[in-house]
Amino acid sequence: MSTPSGSNTAPLAPSDGLAPRLALLPDEIRTVIIGLMLAILLAALDQTIVSVALPRMAEDLKGFSLLAWVVSGYLVASTVVTPIYGRLGDLFGRRLMLSGAILIFLVSSCACALASSMPMLVAARVLQGLGGGGLISTSQAIIADVVSLRERGRYQGYISGVYAVSSVAGPVVGGLLTHYLSWRWCFWINLPLGLAAFLASRKALARLPVPGVRRRIDYFGAVLLCTGLSTLLLFITRIGQGIGALENRNVELIVAAMVGLSVFVLWEKRQREPIVPLELFRIRAVTIGCAVLFFGFFNLIGMSVLLPLRFQIVAAATADQAALRLVPLSLFIPLGAFVAGRTMTYSGRYRPIALTGAILVPLAMVAVALCTPTQTLLLAVMMSVAGLGIGLQFPTSLVAVQNAVPQSSVGIATASTALFRSLGGAIGIAVLSTVLLATLHGADGLPQGTTGGDVLHAILVAASAPAALGTLDLRVIAEHAFTRIFLVGAVIAMIPIALIFYLPDATLHGRDS
Repeated sequence: MSTPSGSNTAPLAPSDGLAPRLALLPDEIRTVIIGLMLAILLAALDQTIVSVALPRMAEDLKGFSLLAWVVSGYLVASTVVTPIYGRLGDLFGRRLMLSGAILIFLVSSCACALASSMPMLVAARVLQGLGGGGLISTSQAIIADVVSLRERGRYQGYISGVYAVSSVAGPVVGGLLTHYLSWRWCFWINLPLGLAAFLASRKALARLPVPGVRRRIDYFGAVLLCTGLSTLLLFITRIGQGIGALENRNVELIVAAMVGLSVFVLWEKRQREPIVPLELFRIRAVTIGCAVLFFGFFNLIGMSVLLPLRFQIVAAATADQAALRLVPLSLFIPLGAFVAGRTMTYSGRYRPIALTGAILVPLAMVAVALCTPTQTLLLAVMMSVAGLGIGLQFPTSLVAVQNAVPQSSVGIATASTALFRSLGGAIGIAVLSTVLLATLHGADGLPQGTTGGDVLHAILVAASAPAALGTLDLRVIAEHAFTRIFLVGAVIAMIPIALIFYLPDATLHGRDS
């Protein structure tokens, strides 16, 4: 591909026999990685930073009915834009895409912090998701532009570790900010981080080549994808809020989702420059890698949101106390990602590492389900094991996908992993919330017409006082519901074990000196 005349581009080095990549010195690579880690920190942190602060937000803005949309709005928006950023990055350069995503993120963070009503906050969170989705997919694709496959395991380990710890540390940071300052600081904190990420990435990525040939963009395909995924996720999140699957609006949403996604598939098959090249999913490693990431983030986001909620509802913990109990999970996810990255660098293999992590997760989640919130030490150990297992799967799955595609398709392939990762988080929240609300709604002895949301509201309003409806102890009912949630999560976490057995056990080549 040609570059503009007179552009300031670096020499290109061979990239594992596939296509040229940018040749950078070790110090330059470290500068790039630091900028990308800041960008990943921003996006991942805001997926879950509001989880502990949700009750305070709803109380201040008088909007308990829209509570779940503060989380799901961000996840839905970031999910639908990830493949679009990937394709645009391949066409126009990832530096431009990353800078634009950061600016969108900063503007929307200000709007979130200044929101005066719950609808305004939800709208700002959706806009924030549009920026966050670009931060994640573009940052991870840039790594493939500057390091070889063999070394990529190490650097993807760093990036995956930052992403994972940010996702799980979100409730910790949000709880502390909410308790000692205000929930609005969950968004103000993005400004210094975002400015640092913008300046660092602009400087570090100045030498990335920019394509000189403008090609057609599949805008109609982008609209179909956004429509289909948005309506599907809206349907799932509405069920998670306790709205019946056969309710008229839900039926309309699922029909629209099925039609939109079906037309999208048919349309993409005919395009020369599709938003999501469907032929990539004929490659077994791509399909399996995306699926493993889907289920990994299904449980990661579910645990990072629902565990602090369990501590607040069942154990009457304050926001900061609930947040601090997530520290073991926060610490061991990046440790697992770091171990996986270093091991891949020296061994050149990824399947044994991913399989080890996949086996650890369901075992740990069963133990988390059976522990009571008062068994602090045992819970901490099991959360650590779960975090380690999840961390081992992230960089291994991503490198497996990147190793299986030509260099020219790395950007869109990486964006596809981000799509499935975000989709897993969004669906995970919806499914596990549905289990929680359905279990609470079906509890014996509740007054007729009492919903799961009514039970949660009664407990939260009661704060540290005994929560009861009539003669029922609502905290006991809630603990039964949370036990079921994590058992369901453990069953779902067993799926990656079977998938990884079919993952090609390839050897990575091309170690940098």
